[in-house]
Amino acid sequence: MNIDSIKNGIVIDHIQAKKGLEIYEALNLRDLDCSVAIITNAKSEKMGRKDIIKIDKVMEINMDVIGFIEPNATINVVQNDKLVNKYQVELPERIINIAKCQNPRCITSIEKDLDQIFTLTDKQNQVYRCQYCETSLK
Repeated sequence: MNIDSIKNGIVIDHIQAKKGLEIYEALNLRDLDCSVAIITNAKSEKMGRKDIIKIDKVMEINMDVIGFIEPNATINVVQNDKLVNKYQVELPERIINIAKCQNPRCITSIEKDLDQIFTLTDKQNQVYRCQYCETSLK
Protein backbone atom coordinates (compact mmCIF):
# COMPACT_ATOMS: atom_id res chain seq x y z
CA MET A 1 0.00 0.00 0.00
CA ASN A 2 1.28 3.44 -0.88
CA ILE A 3 -0.01 6.60 0.79
CA ASP A 4 1.77 9.68 -0.49
CA SER A 5 3.50 12.02 1.89
CA ILE A 6 1.92 15.40 2.40
CA LYS A 7 3.54 18.67 1.41
CA ASN A 8 1.52 20.90 3.77
CA GLY A 9 -0.71 19.41 6.41
CA ILE A 10 -1.08 17.50 9.62
CA VAL A 11 -0.29 13.91 10.54
CA ILE A 12 -1.94 12.49 13.65
CA ASP A 13 0.23 9.51 14.58
CA HIS A 14 0.51 6.90 17.33
CA ILE A 15 -3.24 6.36 17.52
CA GLN A 16 -4.18 3.08 19.15
CA ALA A 17 -5.42 0.66 16.50
CA LYS A 18 -9.14 1.00 15.75
CA LYS A 19 -9.41 4.49 17.28
CA GLY A 20 -8.57 6.40 14.09
CA LEU A 21 -12.17 6.42 12.85
CA GLU A 22 -13.39 7.63 16.23
CA ILE A 23 -11.01 10.60 16.04
CA TYR A 24 -12.01 11.21 12.40
CA GLU A 25 -15.68 11.40 13.42
CA ALA A 26 -15.09 13.45 16.58
CA LEU A 27 -13.07 16.07 14.67
CA ASN A 28 -15.66 16.17 11.83
CA LEU A 29 -12.92 15.61 9.28
CA ARG A 30 -15.47 14.48 6.68
CA ASP A 31 -16.53 18.12 6.37
CA LEU A 32 -13.09 19.26 5.16
CA ASP A 33 -12.52 20.29 1.55
CA CYS A 34 -9.13 18.58 1.35
CA SER A 35 -7.80 15.02 1.22
CA VAL A 36 -7.84 13.02 4.44
CA ALA A 37 -6.24 9.58 4.67
CA ILE A 38 -6.98 7.16 7.49
CA ILE A 39 -4.53 4.32 7.78
CA THR A 40 -5.70 1.57 10.10
CA ASN A 41 -3.76 -1.30 11.63
CA ALA A 42 -0.39 -0.08 10.37
CA LYS A 43 2.57 -2.04 11.72
CA SER A 44 4.41 -0.30 14.53
CA GLU A 45 7.49 -1.48 16.39
CA LYS A 46 6.50 0.58 19.41
CA MET A 47 2.75 -0.19 19.51
CA GLY A 48 2.35 -3.40 17.51
CA ARG A 49 -0.50 -1.91 15.45
CA LYS A 50 -1.58 1.70 15.14
CA ASP A 51 -3.77 4.07 13.15
CA ILE A 52 -2.60 7.24 11.40
CA ILE A 53 -4.60 10.17 10.03
CA LYS A 54 -3.12 12.44 7.35
CA ILE A 55 -4.81 15.76 6.58
CA ASP A 56 -3.65 17.56 3.45
CA LYS A 57 -4.12 21.01 4.98
CA VAL A 58 -2.61 22.98 7.86
CA MET A 59 -5.46 23.88 10.22
CA GLU A 60 -6.47 24.17 13.86
CA ILE A 61 -7.03 20.82 15.54
CA ASN A 62 -8.89 20.39 18.82
CA MET A 63 -6.18 18.73 20.90
CA ASP A 64 -8.64 18.04 23.73
CA VAL A 65 -10.70 15.77 21.45
CA ILE A 66 -7.62 13.79 20.47
CA GLY A 67 -6.29 13.77 24.05
CA PHE A 68 -9.60 12.44 25.37
CA ILE A 69 -9.78 9.63 22.79
CA GLU A 70 -6.05 8.85 22.49
CA PRO A 71 -3.76 10.62 24.99
CA ASN A 72 -0.65 8.96 23.54
CA ALA A 73 -1.08 10.38 20.04
CA THR A 74 1.33 12.82 18.42
CA ILE A 75 0.49 15.61 16.02
CA ASN A 76 3.00 16.49 13.33
CA VAL A 77 2.69 19.72 11.34
CA VAL A 78 4.30 19.56 7.90
CA GLN A 79 5.04 22.59 5.71
CA ASN A 80 6.94 22.47 2.42
CA ASP A 81 7.66 18.75 2.94
CA LYS A 82 9.37 19.44 6.29
CA LEU A 83 8.28 18.69 9.84
CA VAL A 84 7.93 22.11 11.48
CA ASN A 85 6.19 21.19 14.75
CA LYS A 86 5.55 18.05 16.72
CA TYR A 87 3.13 17.95 19.63
CA GLN A 88 2.63 15.23 22.19
CA VAL A 89 -1.06 15.05 23.03
CA GLU A 90 -1.99 14.79 26.69
CA LEU A 91 -5.08 13.85 28.62
CA PRO A 92 -6.97 17.15 29.03
CA GLU A 93 -7.86 18.31 32.55
CA ARG A 94 -11.30 19.38 31.35
CA ILE A 95 -13.40 18.55 28.30
CA ILE A 96 -16.31 20.59 27.02
CA ASN A 97 -18.89 19.24 24.57
CA ILE A 98 -16.75 16.27 23.59
CA ALA A 99 -18.78 13.62 25.44
CA LYS A 100 -22.31 13.51 26.81
CA CYS A 101 -23.36 12.70 30.34
CA GLN A 102 -25.05 9.29 30.49
CA ASN A 103 -27.10 10.12 33.60
CA PRO A 104 -30.71 10.60 32.44
CA ARG A 105 -31.40 12.76 35.51
CA CYS A 106 -28.48 15.12 34.87
CA ILE A 107 -29.46 18.73 34.20
CA THR A 108 -27.74 18.45 30.80
CA SER A 109 -30.40 15.91 29.76
CA ILE A 110 -33.12 18.47 30.42
CA GLU A 111 -31.43 21.76 29.53
CA LYS A 112 -30.24 21.08 26.00
CA ASP A 113 -28.25 24.35 25.70
CA LEU A 114 -25.97 23.58 28.67
CA ASP A 115 -22.40 22.69 27.86
CA GLN A 116 -21.39 19.12 28.61
CA ILE A 117 -18.44 19.70 30.97
CA PHE A 118 -16.32 16.95 32.47
CA THR A 119 -13.31 17.25 34.77
CA LEU A 120 -10.49 14.71 34.98
CA THR A 121 -10.62 13.14 38.45
CA ASP A 122 -8.40 10.08 38.02
CA LYS A 123 -5.59 10.54 35.51
CA GLN A 124 -4.18 7.03 35.85
CA ASN A 125 -7.53 5.39 34.99
CA GLN A 126 -8.65 8.21 32.66
CA VAL A 127 -11.84 8.89 34.61
CA TYR A 128 -13.80 12.11 34.12
CA ARG A 129 -16.76 13.34 36.15
CA CYS A 130 -19.68 15.45 35.01
CA GLN A 131 -19.49 18.97 36.44
CA TYR A 132 -23.21 18.95 37.25
CA CYS A 133 -24.06 15.48 38.58
CA GLU A 134 -20.66 13.83 39.25
CA THR A 135 -21.44 10.86 36.99
CA SER A 136 -18.19 9.22 35.91
CA LEU A 137 -17.08 8.85 32.31
CA LYS A 138 -14.25 6.61 31.13
